[in-house]
Amino acid sequence: MTSDVAVIAGAGAGLSASLARLLTREGFRVVLAARNVEKLRALVDETGALAVETDVADPASVANLFDAADKAGPLAVAVFNASGRTRGPIADLDPDAVRQALLVGAYGGFLVGQQAARRLLARGSGSILFTGATASLKGFSGSAGFAMPKFGLRGLAQSMARELAPKNIHVAHFIIDGQIEPPGQAADPDRPDHRLSPDAIAEAYLAVHRQHRSAWSFEVELRPWVEAF
Repeated sequence: MTSDVAVIAGAGAGLSASLARLLTREGFRVVLAARNVEKLRALVDETGALAVETDVADPASVANLFDAADKAGPLAVAVFNASGRTRGPIADLDPDAVRQALLVGAYGGFLVGQQAARRLLARGSGSILFTGATASLKGFSGSAGFAMPKFGLRGLAQSMARELAPKNIHVAHFIIDGQIEPPGQAADPDRPDHRLSPDAIAEAYLAVHRQHRSAWSFEVELRPWVEAF
């Protein structure tokens, strides 16, 4: 029997790696997308995942990613974890850097979501999961170049959820409110739970994917108990 496929776009050493490990343990065939696949070599060796060099802001590159995923098996879940950001005072922001942040963080979400939707509609089921941030809800001073793509991604997810839910496609958006614990750094004993565990976030993503359609979540906020909100 062919395993269901999970595509993770914007793969790296943090949350994406935790997702790859968890989904592999749960029997998925994982496909990782990143601009630099060399950085994924250890993760590929560990999980047996397929790594595909991908620019999420390029339609042809994203189409190639999903064509490669098709060869691995039927798509069941797609995670968009790529992020574009640039920070600084509005008067000083580089317009080209802001444009790139929007292309990666919002347009990239559209391209990945579109390719995933086409396949899941044909299948008749599946999940598309988008990673957001506090900036998806609040535009902070000096973060216009981050808030714009995150606001755009959330709007995309809302629209897709309303369109695709009646067709049995679960679209969910995750607000990651806080800093994710960096790989290889031990927790600070003087500040317990100060950062989010990437493994715990991954468990939440899988739980949402497995929700019964009578009680689907659209938006899930995840934060350490110490985080103010």
